[in-house]
Amino acid sequence: MDDFLTRFLNFIVPVFSVLSMFSAGLPYTMQEIVEPLKNRKGVILALMANFLLVPALTILIIKVFSLHPTLEAGLILAACGAGAPFLIQLAGMAKVDVALAATCLILLLPATALFMPLVVPMALPEANVSAWSILEPLLLTMLLPLAAGMLLKGYLPEWAQLLQPWAAKLSGITLVLLFLTSLVLYFGTVIALFGSGAILAAIVFVLGCYGIGYLIAWSPGIRHLIGLATAQRNIAAATVVATLSFESRGPLVMVIIISLISMAILFPLAWWLGKRKQNEITNPDINYGK
Repeated sequence: MDDFLTRFLNFIVPVFSVLSMFSAGLPYTMQEIVEPLKNRKGVILALMANFLLVPALTILIIKVFSLHPTLEAGLILAACGAGAPFLIQLAGMAKVDVALAATCLILLLPATALFMPLVVPMALPEANVSAWSILEPLLLTMLLPLAAGMLLKGYLPEWAQLLQPWAAKLSGITLVLLFLTSLVLYFGTVIALFGSGAILAAIVFVLGCYGIGYLIAWSPGIRHLIGLATAQRNIAAATVVATLSFESRGPLVMVIIISLISMAILFPLAWWLGKRKQNEITNPDINYGK
């Protein structure tokens, strides 16, 4: 049974990634996605949040929690990887700017492909990782599907409009399958790690990353989006490195724990934010504590 679930998970992760990124690209042209990158302040702050402050938070967490070295390695891998297709789903649920979420991915994915091969060998000398092993899945399952959706929008807008709701529905279905499969496959491992500090460290990590993004956001209107973009780490890139570069399963287990904790925290949070925003639209006179 575990073999089947593992194979299914290896299949559903790239399928979800491709569908999510393709769906994210269909409503927008390349110009609409790239335009926000002209905001130099925003670009610098987003890069600082993801590739300076999040690693700094990780060092602090490692010093506070006495984790096994292999679990610490998994935490470092998650900290080094930013930009994930989950962000599109989170942005849609939270009713924030999905186009800006896609822009964040265009900024963070290539930065991750450059950052991880440089930093991981220094932080984790025992890891054997190449730039291409990280870049390949990012390129094939994220950047290319996103570009394909935007090109379709630019050249065949009628087809893009027709395909977008179907792509969004299918990505939602694959997300549910991905979460349930991960939960069933690794539930026993997660339970066994209760009391080790790994679960609490992962919770502090996810909430801390959200706080970093929220506080560093350059505009009040996008605080929740940047918080979500910073908290949702690139689990795909971290998983590739954890699988290919370590003999121990410890780094992969910690990456999976962070993935499950992220979904358990961020998706309910995004749902609540979206619900609150909808209530603000329908009941504008209610004070929501802004």
